[in-house]
Amino acid sequence: MVEKSHNDTYRTTLVCIDEYKDGIPKGRFYNSFLGQGRRFAGVMEFLYQMEDVLEAMEFPKAYTVTRSFSKKPMPSAAFPEGERPKGKEATFCLRVLFRQNASWQGALTWLEGKKEESFRSVLELILLMNSALAA
Repeated sequence: MVEKSHNDTYRTTLVCIDEYKDGIPKGRFYNSFLGQGRRFAGVMEFLYQMEDVLEAMEFPKAYTVTRSFSKKPMPSAAFPEGERPKGKEATFCLRVLFRQNASWQGALTWLEGKKEESFRSVLELILLMNSALAA
């Protein structure tokens, strides 16, 4: 079940949490669209950067956006060359399947805990990540 999160590289974002102090995660995330990772310090910075990536990829398109036959950028590499990055505190595979109702829906896999859960909103996503980090 956990491995299926890695098969669809365009939808999958690897989130590496390197520090979790006072409820504030710091780390980096990787997506095949980016070609290299992005660092973040805090939930809001992660969400803003991730939304920028989803907008740039146009995948999944936001529910309220008019569709067109625009050319989509092609992914470069799934993850940096060599070994797959890992977070010092936790590593997650995030799959955003839909962007409806001004939020995200998808699945989150906690790699160290070998658990996968679906989420129906960004709030549920944050609560899932927090539950793994607080464990």
